[in-house]
Amino acid sequence: MELYYSFSVLIVLAAIFSYLNERFLKLPSTIGIMLMAMLVSIALVITGNIFPNLFAGFSGLIANLDFTEILMGAMLNFLLFAGAIHIRLKDLKEQRAPIIVFSTVSVIISTVIVGFISYYILQFFHLNVPLIQCLVFGALISPTDPIAVLGILKKAGVRKSLETKVAGESLFNDGVSVVVFVVLLELAKGEDVDLSFGSVSWLLAKEVLGGFGMGILLGFIGSRAMQRIDSANVSALITLAIVMGGYLIAQAMHISGPLTMVAAGLVIGNYGKATRISVTTRDYLDKFWELIDEILNAILFLIIGLELLLIPDITKYWLVGLISIVVVLFARFISIWIPTLIIPFKTKFDRQTITILVWGGLRGGVSVALALSIEKDLNKDLFLAITYFIVIFSILVQGLTVGKLTQSKNTPKLSEV
Repeated sequence: MELYYSFSVLIVLAAIFSYLNERFLKLPSTIGIMLMAMLVSIALVITGNIFPNLFAGFSGLIANLDFTEILMGAMLNFLLFAGAIHIRLKDLKEQRAPIIVFSTVSVIISTVIVGFISYYILQFFHLNVPLIQCLVFGALISPTDPIAVLGILKKAGVRKSLETKVAGESLFNDGVSVVVFVVLLELAKGEDVDLSFGSVSWLLAKEVLGGFGMGILLGFIGSRAMQRIDSANVSALITLAIVMGGYLIAQAMHISGPLTMVAAGLVIGNYGKATRISVTTRDYLDKFWELIDEILNAILFLIIGLELLLIPDITKYWLVGLISIVVVLFARFISIWIPTLIIPFKTKFDRQTITILVWGGLRGGVSVALALSIEKDLNKDLFLAITYFIVIFSILVQGLTVGKLTQSKNTPKLSEV
């Protein structure tokens, strides 16, 4: 009943905020919901002494939600599958070189830059945080969030080739970022970690290749089953089974669940729906997963907004948080700019394209979830507060303006990029 109660409250709030946003604010749905949830959180904090029961009730509701497990263990799989099922493999193949580089090399470069700069900034503010913990923070904040990116770019008016680069990078960088985060977190905890090239390479290969391989296998099995029966209802159940069962298999095999979902979604979307399935079934599946995507995105961004209630002394770190926003954007720029100089991509990246790639690299729920997974004695409250500042800026400011960047009169045509 506790889970049902919590979920019911979240659905009711998401519905109310969605209506108010559609009726009055007219912002992108996820941004509007998160903004209103933040305003409610701030109002509850301000009026906590006047309405203590209301404040305690909301705080207790959010405190009882294991956001890391809810997002990383459940919602992320549905959202990644829903995003991948609508992406064309042809578009990914055309942009495969920058997607691969930005989802691997760029993540590592950004992790190192954010980690080292954050270390010196925190020392300047007399916050004696070890370098290894700063690198953990760099690892959790460097990957772009596929949920935030896919949810916002769809309505931002970004050109297709550029949208594919940003969305493709965000879908595929989970494998590298999770491995880097886990290794650095184990080092920060003082545990014995084998940092040999062979060990790290094997861990990365198992996560990435294992996830891709399992996802492709599940996608083909599901596609064949859907093609043999061509039933809209049963096809929807098959895709649900792939997501939920695939995650359990990935967990048991210790491979990347998110990459499993991405690969399975790509196969279903490009093979399962594209061959020997009626238009009716294809349309039903598209609408079914669009609905799941909308509902889960609404709940996710609602939780992000309400998480403000659980961050102790967030105002204590406001200056560090604001500076960190600049640091993360700088690291993002360097991590994109350096590969474009060194690697001979098929097409040249002009300044405007790099600007949009940097500004479109949004951070979201994944970073918050990883920050929440850090142990208390590893300066969790500090890094969670900084992460929250960065995520809120990323979604509210970058998310609302990335479309305008591409529509600027001075923007060169990017259709060939």
